[in-house]
Amino acid sequence: MDSATSNQNALAGTADNGLKIVIVGGFGAGKTTMVRSVSEIRPLNTEETMTQAGAAVDNLNGVHAKTATTVAFDFGRISIDERTILYLFGAPGQERFWFLWDRLFSGTLGAVVLVDTRRLADSWYAIDRLEHHGTPFIVACNDFGGPVHTQEQLRDALDLSPDIPLVDCDARDRTSSKYVLITLLQHLHALSSAPSVREPSAT
Repeated sequence: MDSATSNQNALAGTADNGLKIVIVGGFGAGKTTMVRSVSEIRPLNTEETMTQAGAAVDNLNGVHAKTATTVAFDFGRISIDERTILYLFGAPGQERFWFLWDRLFSGTLGAVVLVDTRRLADSWYAIDRLEHHGTPFIVACNDFGGPVHTQEQLRDALDLSPDIPLVDCDARDRTSSKYVLITLLQHLHALSSAPSVREPSAT
């Protein structure tokens, strides 16, 4: 059974038990902020104060005001409706912690790639790994007051196919973050409802 079929079955069969969602993206893109803003429980986070030692390995361009960083993952929970509970895992963004991502992706129904438009290149690895795992995802552009790009420009820069939803958001705002998660659920539902394409049988 391929990854897409497994994800469709998970959507159909585990909604009442909760759905695992991962939020990924570059360093400082707002993943911890999104989990905090939308979680209905006090979120678990593993942020630590950044030190001068970390400056030598973490790219701080565009995020000089950042004083703490996630060193494992963030965890939160939100009830979308009476049947759908999302368990949110925010992945660390620094390259030195990317080895954790493959484990976080295990059992994941879908993902949000959170993008900082000032640092678009930081999102490429997240998109590549999700595509490698066959994990459905959407892209959300977090508002940092950076460069204004059209949807076409963003899709070209991130090499997104037309069927992948692209939305704007403010990760600090609960309503905005919830909209991102609802968009992901709608995308997953559309994928699970789409008729499967069968290969023609050999003659």
